[in-house]
Amino acid sequence: MAASLVLSACGQNDNGGSKDASKETPSASGSSSANPSETKLEPYKITLAYPGTAPRDLALVQEEMSKYLTEKINATVELQPIDWGSWTDKTNLMKISGEAFDLIFTAGWYGYAQDVSKGQFLELTDLMAEYGKDIPGVLGEDYIKGAQISGKLYGAPTHKEFAQGFGFLLNKDLVEKYKFNTEGVKTLEEMEEMFKTIKENEPDVVPVVSNRFANTWGAANYDLSGKLPRDSKELKLVDDLEDPKYIEFMKRMRQWNLNGWFDKDVITSDDSDQAMNMIKARKAFAIGQSLKPGKDAEMSVTTGVPLVQVETATPYTTTGEANGAMLAISRTSKDPERAMMFLNLLYTDAKLLNMLVWGIEGKHYVKVSDNVIDYPEGVTAENQGYPNPGGWMFGDQFKTYLWANEDPNKWEQFKKFNDSSERSIALGFVFDETPVKAEVAATNNVKDEFYKVLNAGAVDVEETLAKYKAKRDAAGMQKIIQEMQRQLDEWAKTK
Repeated sequence: MAASLVLSACGQNDNGGSKDASKETPSASGSSSANPSETKLEPYKITLAYPGTAPRDLALVQEEMSKYLTEKINATVELQPIDWGSWTDKTNLMKISGEAFDLIFTAGWYGYAQDVSKGQFLELTDLMAEYGKDIPGVLGEDYIKGAQISGKLYGAPTHKEFAQGFGFLLNKDLVEKYKFNTEGVKTLEEMEEMFKTIKENEPDVVPVVSNRFANTWGAANYDLSGKLPRDSKELKLVDDLEDPKYIEFMKRMRQWNLNGWFDKDVITSDDSDQAMNMIKARKAFAIGQSLKPGKDAEMSVTTGVPLVQVETATPYTTTGEANGAMLAISRTSKDPERAMMFLNLLYTDAKLLNMLVWGIEGKHYVKVSDNVIDYPEGVTAENQGYPNPGGWMFGDQFKTYLWANEDPNKWEQFKKFNDSSERSIALGFVFDETPVKAEVAATNNVKDEFYKVLNAGAVDVEETLAKYKAKRDAAGMQKIIQEMQRQLDEWAKTK
């Protein structure tokens, strides 16, 4: 339902000027349109910063979005994509300098909690209740709860997959050549039979490329950075280096390495594009992946190699899925109310959202049906002027169009995937590292020394784990676990 909004403060163009509390705003819902001349809403430019490379046709898309937004909320938009490699430095400078901007991408894995602790983002509960009324209904309670810090919301999560699946992407041609039955595969023993066959019959193909699978296995079996086992029935933290399940898995990775199933650069091959390049070159059979419905189809397009996905663990939802992609409103925004109206449109207005994600209809894509698109004649993935800036970062991904090569039931599958996921008992808890900031930095340095070689099975497990644990404890790991447990206990009292 369209929300009737009353604006308490209206900004002027270019983020400047005073605000007039007497002026009303149009609805921010995509379900109705309002005439800015009737509501006397002042013009305002909304800035949106997100990671990504600036596409050739950015200015054209920005102009089309601005025309549409002018009709909706009398606003224009300035899109500010920043290369991933420069993101941290450039956005830190924006925040430290007090530069005025409105919306910025954030995530639990990308500094969300730290920025909240520094007061960089506005608390959104009241703003959302007044100017983003449609968002909670789109997201649902679990999304909102999972993105909160100490019961308060500082970022609006993208409505997308609300879980991680875990397993492998496999070269489909080799699956068919050796008649591997991938339907219903759930155990590593079943995967190992495939790796053994590839090793014996395909001398130029690596059975498993990179140590990435160990990372996905950890995410499938633990929450809170390995401190809370997935099957735990109580909020009791453990030291993963002492957990028999973790030790057993590390020994399995050691055996894979001794079997010759990994690539020769397994310790480092995932630090660049090397692992995926081996998949593209058909020099590798399997690669560990976080999975979701249709991931194999997406990656088949990206790599040019037919792939099939195999799950080795059921989907799992932690706080990291809820706060894995969000848009926050900067403390320096000159019109947070208008920023929230724009956010509301990204969850309700398919036309605006698809402009941001896919560009201009007729130029960057053509409709095949109501929600299916393809490239216009003469346009390809290589020469397109507006490659997707990251649809997973914005609003309601379920409202974005599907490409002709994708499963038309993709979004229905996503909903089933989300509904089937097991929720962590710590869903919604965010650890504040501030009291143990020095210890976290020190233990991360120790982790860099041991983590990858263990994941790659490149060293003796028991001897290396003993050294790892001794160094990590000396760096302050037990203090971190104690502080996390204290915060977790306090958080539990509010639930």
